[in-house]
Amino acid sequence: MSNISNLFGLEGRTAFLSGAAGHLGRHVARGLGAMGARIILNGRNVERLQKFAGELARENITAECAAFDMADFKAVRAFFRGQKRLDILINSAVTMTAKPWTDVEPEEFDSAYRSSVIGAFEAVRAARPALAAATQATGDAAVVNIATMYALVAPDLRLYSQPGQMSPPHYGAAKAALIQLTRHMASELGPDGIRVNAICPGPFPAPAVIANDPAFGQRLAERTMLRRTGRAEEIVGPVLFLSGPASSFVTGAVLVADGGWTAW
Repeated sequence: MSNISNLFGLEGRTAFLSGAAGHLGRHVARGLGAMGARIILNGRNVERLQKFAGELARENITAECAAFDMADFKAVRAFFRGQKRLDILINSAVTMTAKPWTDVEPEEFDSAYRSSVIGAFEAVRAARPALAAATQATGDAAVVNIATMYALVAPDLRLYSQPGQMSPPHYGAAKAALIQLTRHMASELGPDGIRVNAICPGPFPAPAVIANDPAFGQRLAERTMLRRTGRAEEIVGPVLFLSGPASSFVTGAVLVADGGWTAW
């Protein structure tokens, strides 16, 4: 118990984060950096990543940019095979467009699945030697896959007054596959000491969404047991828990952070 205060410390560790400049990704990056990790920011927009890296530098957080599409498997393999050691790999990226059921095209299922599921698989497979090197150095390496509560339950259509608000079918389907892939990878990588877990966030609407439709935000809030929606910074704790020593005997798990939405 003498080291209890160090359970969430990430000093000397390197974390890769896809979707790093997004609504939740920005908070995750800051949380990891605040605990001492060096951050590799991934996304498709290099200018946006560089601007965010500059913000982090002013906060004394070490970050570098790795701009490529997680659905570009050649780029994914090349990057991760070039890493000598990687302590934390967080798969958050997904390419999808919210649209009505009648307008969804087969190609959109393919895009969501490639970016979220196959991209995560290719990243972890290529990074396996680097993750194993981390376990040799510290005794631990972690993969955290970001799914969604809609990988577990269906959207309640009564809550959504506009087509763009609702989680589209290809998003939930891809993230459900990511959860099963999480379990498979945990089994495969367990002997190497590499842990693989998933997080299912619930309603974490961006402030602009609530500002544009306060009634929608209230409907979401009333659907949770806590009677409110999640604040973006509240995803940081679950990610930090699964990324470091505090969860050293946790693998193949799905952590749900949804204010009780799926527990009704």
